[in-house]
Amino acid sequence: MKSSGRNVVVFYGSQTGTAEEFAGRLAKEATRFGMKGMVADPEECDMSELSQLAEIENHLAIFCVATYGEGDPTDNAQEFYEFLQNGDEQLEGVQYTVFGLGNKTYEHYNAMGKYVDKRMAELGAYRVYDPGMGDDDANMEDDFITWKDAMWPKVCEFFGIDAQARDINMRQYKLTVHENYDPSRLFTGEIARLNSLKIGSQRPPFDSKNPLMSEITVNRELFKGGDRNCMHIELNIEGSRIRYDSGDHVAVYPTNDSSIVNRLIELVGEEPDKVITLTNVDEDSSKKHPFPCPCTYRTALSHYVDIASLPRTHVLKELAEYTTDAAEKEKLLLMSGTSEAGKAEYQRWIVHDVRSIVHILEDLPSCKPPLDYLCELLPRLQARYYSISSSGKLYPNTIHVTANVLKYVTPTGRTNKGVCTTHLHQLKPDNGLKYHVPIFVRKSQFRLPSKPQTPVLMIGPGTGIAPFRGFIQERSHQKEEGKSVGETVLYFGCRNKERDFLYEEELTAYRDSGLLKLYVAFSRDQPEKVYVTHLLEENKAEVWRIIGVENGHVYVCGDAKSMSRDVNAVITKICQTEGGMIQSEAELYVKKMINTKRYSSDVWS
Repeated sequence: MKSSGRNVVVFYGSQTGTAEEFAGRLAKEATRFGMKGMVADPEECDMSELSQLAEIENHLAIFCVATYGEGDPTDNAQEFYEFLQNGDEQLEGVQYTVFGLGNKTYEHYNAMGKYVDKRMAELGAYRVYDPGMGDDDANMEDDFITWKDAMWPKVCEFFGIDAQARDINMRQYKLTVHENYDPSRLFTGEIARLNSLKIGSQRPPFDSKNPLMSEITVNRELFKGGDRNCMHIELNIEGSRIRYDSGDHVAVYPTNDSSIVNRLIELVGEEPDKVITLTNVDEDSSKKHPFPCPCTYRTALSHYVDIASLPRTHVLKELAEYTTDAAEKEKLLLMSGTSEAGKAEYQRWIVHDVRSIVHILEDLPSCKPPLDYLCELLPRLQARYYSISSSGKLYPNTIHVTANVLKYVTPTGRTNKGVCTTHLHQLKPDNGLKYHVPIFVRKSQFRLPSKPQTPVLMIGPGTGIAPFRGFIQERSHQKEEGKSVGETVLYFGCRNKERDFLYEEELTAYRDSGLLKLYVAFSRDQPEKVYVTHLLEENKAEVWRIIGVENGHVYVCGDAKSMSRDVNAVITKICQTEGGMIQSEAELYVKKMINTKRYSSDVWS
């Protein structure tokens, strides 16, 4: 770090790419204030050298860290977390600040950001500016901009330098176009090394940088009729040495829809098969390319660039530079600014109307940015995570996935589709056709009790049933091995019994065998809507017996915004009515269950 010649180092802990993107923006902005910034992946740094930053004049370490799962660090920040936890490194003289990325619908909101800030101070480092906390449930982008725009003037004041930012357009990558390039040396979707996704040449261990090309052996529809789709997919991991437990997640690298890729290339007037390399103009940067190069524009936009998400405000500001119509340019500049009118317009025109980069270019026809610059500006396409819906004890050679195919109409009348589920839905191994997708497994804290005799209460409407299918399979396996298995209770919810009762035959068979006690809420089969929370209230005596008398475990999987909150509220209420507690005692009891891993959530927003 010391030899890098940089005085602002932005470390990121990122699982979905947002923290890495924010880190890049901060490093770039440091240059506008006359500092020399760099982005650093803590996984690729010797963090024991962190103390050496104190020897650099006017240095600043910025930690841009996301919280993953139940208060956990991201994969690439795991070793850094352990360094802070276990190390007695003295960091006197090291100057730092923190921006945390979290979601208030989760119990351990921004736990990683708060921990890094607290631990750095405990080790003697000096906090130059108060930590910022971004909430993805509200407006992460707004939180980030508000924090950084207040942070830079304070940092400049601390260093005694001019706080007036230079308004310069800095390209991070230089474009090289290749003529007559050897096709065998082109990247065609590999995550890191050339030919690393070639079937037959892969070697374990498999992770985010070396995913397994797994064959889809089963891809069948679970819904019976209607205009929605839900897939049951089986991924072959035989011979890969991949091991998984019930409750783990499988990550799948998606491919963007070819029609959207072609439309974007058409809108900017480029050639899809032009071979390019984007090279970092900063020769000392550890990140030489934004994605594997050389490759074609078609490959970059299909496999590496996120073209479906909503562009952030800094992208709109850059787009304005390539917009010739005055009104269109003014609109982009307004939305990229920090005025209340600009924020409101961004929320209305981008967020509410769900406009991707393609929609923006369609609706602002005078905006014609160079495609290589879009490849630089837009974030990397990230892997999608799914709760594994099988037990590794029962299915050691396959991973099962249960996923709804996302499809909806936006307020502008366009049809938007989920990137990964749309891609997977097309990969049906029929008529001898074979399809493979890049995957890796991420371990989870969402685990069955270590003692099989412990009762479990599982609540998972819709595809929230996924990990519980694995749990039930595992309890069945334990029972077959002659182990004493405790009460296994599932609360499942769906719209209609005849259409979307997922795994109905399996669940009823487990129920009839005596292994499973099953409660199902059908929200649309009667005039009044019935949800899992209603059934929990109806069975409050049994719920309290399991959690309050028999010290059973509660598991919740599904929507974080409303369902998991509602379940938490019902469980808390049951602790009052059946457990004889006042509200504060009930809340404390549930919190203690969460802290002791007796109440676990696997939720998404």
